[in-house]
Amino acid sequence: MSASLDAARSWLAQDPDAVTRDELTALIARVEAGDAEASADLDDRFSTRLAFGTAGLRGTLGAGSNRMNRVLVAQAAAGFAAYLLERSSGGVPTVVVGYDGRRNSDVFARDSVEIFAGAGLRAILLPRLLPTPVLAFAVRHLGADAGVMVTASHNPPDDNGYKVYLGGDDAGAQIVSPADAEIAAHIQRIADRGDITTLPRSVGYENAPESVVEAYVAATAAVAPAPAGAEGLRWVYTAMHGVGWETVSRVLAAAGYPAPVVVEAQIHPDGRFPTVAFPNPEEPGAMDLAFETARSADAELIVANDPDADRLAVAIPDPDTEGGWRRLTGNEIGLLLGWRAARAAASDPGASPADGAAESGAEAPASLACSLVSSPGLQAVAEHYGLAFHSTLTGFKWISRAPGIVFGFEEALGYLVNPDTVRDKDGISAAVALLGMAAEARGEGRTVDDLLREFRDTFGAFASEQISVRVDDVSEIAGIMASLRAQPPAAIGETTVSRIDDLLDGVDGLPPGDVLRIWLDDGSRLIVRPSGTEPKLKLYLDVRGSSAKKARRRLEALRAGAEELLVAVR
Repeated sequence: MSASLDAARSWLAQDPDAVTRDELTALIARVEAGDAEASADLDDRFSTRLAFGTAGLRGTLGAGSNRMNRVLVAQAAAGFAAYLLERSSGGVPTVVVGYDGRRNSDVFARDSVEIFAGAGLRAILLPRLLPTPVLAFAVRHLGADAGVMVTASHNPPDDNGYKVYLGGDDAGAQIVSPADAEIAAHIQRIADRGDITTLPRSVGYENAPESVVEAYVAATAAVAPAPAGAEGLRWVYTAMHGVGWETVSRVLAAAGYPAPVVVEAQIHPDGRFPTVAFPNPEEPGAMDLAFETARSADAELIVANDPDADRLAVAIPDPDTEGGWRRLTGNEIGLLLGWRAARAAASDPGASPADGAAESGAEAPASLACSLVSSPGLQAVAEHYGLAFHSTLTGFKWISRAPGIVFGFEEALGYLVNPDTVRDKDGISAAVALLGMAAEARGEGRTVDDLLREFRDTFGAFASEQISVRVDDVSEIAGIMASLRAQPPAAIGETTVSRIDDLLDGVDGLPPGDVLRIWLDDGSRLIVRPSGTEPKLKLYLDVRGSSAKKARRRLEALRAGAEELLVAVR
């Protein structure tokens, strides 16, 4: 306990934030008075530190090295600055910083640009709170060496995070190994010095001009200008208390789409996220207000972004679903958008793939890509149109680097539809692409549901589902993965396991990852992996059937078997 107390006092001496100083002062007093609960809390805050990895930083706001706060962000910014200077070929590195509407996002962003400028970098701050895709766009648009986005995306309200991008040869993609470890080492050296008050700061940073946002709006509107069928389209939009609406509304106007009916209670940025338990369109209940609004408006379609607008959710009318609306799965949206991209690529065989997509520098064939936990249906689409296909580890840091990529997705509502301008998932450009498909179908007297039916008739009935197990203690997840490796299942339900791929060993040329991929005799697939951003264990279920009915039946059996397996290993 004395070690945690010493660390807490050292932290307190350098903390510039009155809120976390008061929080930590009160906690130290309780510990000194013998409060056991306070002692456990202090140990949790200081026995470790938030790890900087390929997802950057993400954690709960609060005082301590294991929380998101101004001390930790200052250390991260100074460490990242040292990394950029080290890899610089002699010029002054440029870094652009963006932030969303979460608590302290603006504070963390301004701390970062002041420290970057103080370290001798050219630091540029986006003009106001904006979606993550605008920051990813700005890295390439401004020719920056790097970018930082302060966001925790769709995490719980008390979280925040620090997402890092690299320009140049990385083309504005998120960092991957070994950059993460090299940056983390620089951050640790800063932390070991023990006093962020000695870090040089400067207010000599730049404010990005509005033209950066205007350029993003123009590029995104060009993804799918409104077809004739868009006129009169009745649809609903929710920003999920995030920062999407201002940018989305400008893109819609530029592309020519009719304005949606908005979910008023969720349309403006609010870091408290008062109407949802978790600000994630995937979570149960998160889209209830959107469904209610759509019923009142007699809408044909619902479009939702998560709080930083890098994800897209879509719902359609469904008389067989309680409430009359059904949220499409991420796989359903991804397969529709992938189909759109494949048709476009096949109809223009001379078109070049995204700039910088081929790691070797040589032009790669146009390809579709998705994370290994996403629907195998995308491979069927690629093969149908004679395109290359790549399966990657989860995360757009991997998907965006697929050689020749023209479209990529992951089932967690992430889609890359415009890789020449944004080398990351982008819920706004994906929304425009989906609206274009819906409006074109509408002009033919058809619906999105009809498009899904046509997809099944063309490529087969792919069905997917996910089981998420949220835990209070993340060590439980490691225990489950260890149990599955020690005693691998011989069957899932009544279906025999034919093969298990342990990605810790590296499979199909993929980098090692904590993932188990279980193949069954009937061609079904079960994948088990820890979430990279939340305290969850995720199970991904994928089947294919000759009809939607048969696929659903096979999926139900796989789910029952997966749930039995979970009970056995927990």
